[in-house]
Amino acid sequence: MKRIVSIALLVTGALLLAGCPKKPTVVEQPNNGTQVPASAAAGAGGEPSTTTTPLGGEEGGMPGATGALARRVIYFDFDKSDVKPEFAEIVTAHARNLTSHPVLKIKLEGNTDERGTREYNIGLGERRAQAVRRALMLQGVAETQIMTVSFGAERPAVEGDDEAAWAKNRRVELVYSP
Repeated sequence: MKRIVSIALLVTGALLLAGCPKKPTVVEQPNNGTQVPASAAAGAGGEPSTTTTPLGGEEGGMPGATGALARRVIYFDFDKSDVKPEFAEIVTAHARNLTSHPVLKIKLEGNTDERGTREYNIGLGERRAQAVRRALMLQGVAETQIMTVSFGAERPAVEGDDEAAWAKNRRVELVYSP
């Protein structure tokens, strides 16, 4: 009798564990003052540094960054999560930066426009962030350097109820952290 009860408990426990979700979607509040190691921003001989330089400039670009590396927003079409070919140069520039500075980490913040339910937009923002993550990893960026988060429609870049505003809100922002 004890053996049957033990087996029943083991089977029940296994079923409960099998039904648990793998990883919940994390919704974080934005943090001000994101920083990146000075050695990465200034290219100081590639040596790790304990000093930090705040990110600044237009669209949160890195000081001294030029070209595609200075651009840190990837835009998406309505209801799509495919990285458009016009943003391949940006992804490549950031992939090179991350592979040449293995101590750097990047957070990919997925966003949507206001259309759709909250749940759908959180999922779409996550799919967009994951698409950029895959593109970076295909170019050699370590999985440990990348974190994704979805804000859905909670953090619009532009207020408005027209296509011009919505187009600016359908995006993934690339945010470096120390």
